[in-house]
Amino acid sequence: MNNKLAIRKCKEYELHEVFDIISEIYKKTDGPDVMGKLVLLKPNILTDDDPAKCISTHPVVVEAMVRFLQANGATVFVGDSPAVHTQKFRGEKSGIYKVCETTGATWVDFTLNPIEKKLNKGKIKIASIIDRVDLIISIPKFKNHELVYFTGAIKNTLGLVPGFSKGKQHALHQDRNGFGEFLVDLTELRTPDYFLMDGIMGMEGPGPGRGYPIEIGLLLGSTNPLAMDMIASRIAGYDPMVVPTNRTALFRKLWLQSEEDIEYDGPEISTILKNGFNKVPISTNNNIALQFVMKRIRFLRKFDRRPVFIHENCTGCQKCVNICPVKAIEPLPTKKTQIVLTDSKCIRCFCCSEVCTDNAVEIKRKVFGV
Repeated sequence: MNNKLAIRKCKEYELHEVFDIISEIYKKTDGPDVMGKLVLLKPNILTDDDPAKCISTHPVVVEAMVRFLQANGATVFVGDSPAVHTQKFRGEKSGIYKVCETTGATWVDFTLNPIEKKLNKGKIKIASIIDRVDLIISIPKFKNHELVYFTGAIKNTLGLVPGFSKGKQHALHQDRNGFGEFLVDLTELRTPDYFLMDGIMGMEGPGPGRGYPIEIGLLLGSTNPLAMDMIASRIAGYDPMVVPTNRTALFRKLWLQSEEDIEYDGPEISTILKNGFNKVPISTNNNIALQFVMKRIRFLRKFDRRPVFIHENCTGCQKCVNICPVKAIEPLPTKKTQIVLTDSKCIRCFCCSEVCTDNAVEIKRKVFGV
């Protein structure tokens, strides 16, 4: 791994242009040799939906990377585990399974025979394919995230954890700093060998699933997940140290000693900042010391942002009920579309908002209507 990060402007999902840019970025950042290797390509598929919503990595970026790897002698596998992993999930609506059919890449079901790995604090099940391939290439999406503010290279590794095992981690790590530490632990356990961020179109506002598409016009590449996330979050207008995964990794001196160590190749950063990007509001309990106090002073919870259910939009699918790691959500017995939150149980992981495809969950400060 090195500290090189390359960024190139790209405004359209045009296969040949994206292929050429990937080829240039990969070379500039000393991407690993893939000749004769088995390579797992891991996009970000939060929910299987229309690519225009910018919820997932765009299929053109996935296809361009598949074709680049194949042209350089690799055998390619593609897979991810969405927030709600139904049986035989294949990423069809997102267009990514179609890429596999078109290119001959092999789609992998992460729920089949997962393996157990040891983390710093316990054990976790991970897709077994990671032990059967030579290299992993991660393709995150440039997006906001209600819990960790910005979802990038480090956060994308969570998709290697199959099914509802992801939700259980929220029950074990019940605040954004703790969850950020877990994400860093997971990425340290098996750091992908290369990262390509789809920033042609990104998502602002209430990401990672309910935000709004916005043109970013960039592709980013690096072998270093922290280098990518530090610069990408800065482009979005965040102080990189507000993002808990950045802060944790830099504190531990993982992947980087400081932001100044990044070897950058691309347009002047000041010219590609997304001024006016609709960021996730920084929580009143983002400070670790303040979190400690707030856990003990219950009334202060009203100042924090929480899920609010819009009953008229609810279809009764109960994805939010099923994914809640602490069972804080349940439907009224007499009306399945009347979802009720037990606020004292809610850990503010916002998984319910991530999986809702009906715009029935908003994250806001209910007291102030913000």
